[in-house]
Amino acid sequence: MKYFIGVELGVKNIIVGVVDKYGRLIRKESIPTQKERHYTEIVKDVSMLITTVLDKEGIEKKYVKYVGVGSPGTPNVMKGTIVRNYTLNFHNTPIKTELEKYINLPVIVENDANCAALAESVAGAAEDIDYSVLIRVGTGLGGGIIINNKIYSGFNYAGAELGHMVVSLNGEKCTCGRNGCWEAYASATALIKQTKAAAEKNPDSLINTLVEGDYSKLVENTVFEAAKKGDQTAKDVVSRYLLYLAEGIVNIINILQPEVIIIGGEISKEGDALIKPLKELVAERVYCQEVRQTEFKTAQMGGASVVIGAAMLGLYKNIAS
Repeated sequence: MKYFIGVELGVKNIIVGVVDKYGRLIRKESIPTQKERHYTEIVKDVSMLITTVLDKEGIEKKYVKYVGVGSPGTPNVMKGTIVRNYTLNFHNTPIKTELEKYINLPVIVENDANCAALAESVAGAAEDIDYSVLIRVGTGLGGGIIINNKIYSGFNYAGAELGHMVVSLNGEKCTCGRNGCWEAYASATALIKQTKAAAEKNPDSLINTLVEGDYSKLVENTVFEAAKKGDQTAKDVVSRYLLYLAEGIVNIINILQPEVIIIGGEISKEGDALIKPLKELVAERVYCQEVRQTEFKTAQMGGASVVIGAAMLGLYKNIAS
């Protein structure tokens, strides 16, 4: 029996999992990333966690085929580097070379959202579907494009940076340095910022009660909770946020016409409260409404999506390679 290791290099946590050939997660472990550290220290922790996971599951390294790593940012898949990432401050970071110093296994490196999209295509919400796009709402706004169970990211592996299309000329500043990027309006970070601003402006809002006046407790789902309980301030924030999210999705549909759009991240737990109004907003705005329309789903792979997708990288190669 051959196994595959999947790694998520997250902004908050490093997650390592053992996966079988069917995309089933057997065991995972995690530790804090401590992103302010040098990349060599982060990679050393990855290697330690790989050993821990294998030891706890009683799997010898000789039964592992390779290690797949999903990281935020633009990868060079051929070299195994992260060319640029702003949330972890990676710049031409040699993840493959560094990790292979510690483990005697081949290493494959990919963008984390691409890994999550692959996981949904192989064993999740887009299983048996040829064309899908994952929108991963988190600290940033990631995207993954899947064609025939394979990642599409362009001739240089730098494509599918969906969060960095501009939706508002000269708008909000984005982490990439540009203004008006979709990520600056529709990421979880942006939603929390919007919620905080509304709560500060409206001290009687239920939002303030839910976080006990401590805005550090705000998460992306807080405003949905307050809205469901009838708070008007929260309803207004949710409505505006869904409009931001819809505008970007309409652009994606008009360009790619995927069979399915999958919404991932913690916000996907809102289910119909998210999907139903979003679907209506998109339906009003797409270019051609006479053809079969894109379906909407929430992600099924949960917090393991990047790990599982990373573990599957060697079985479903990038179509541009």
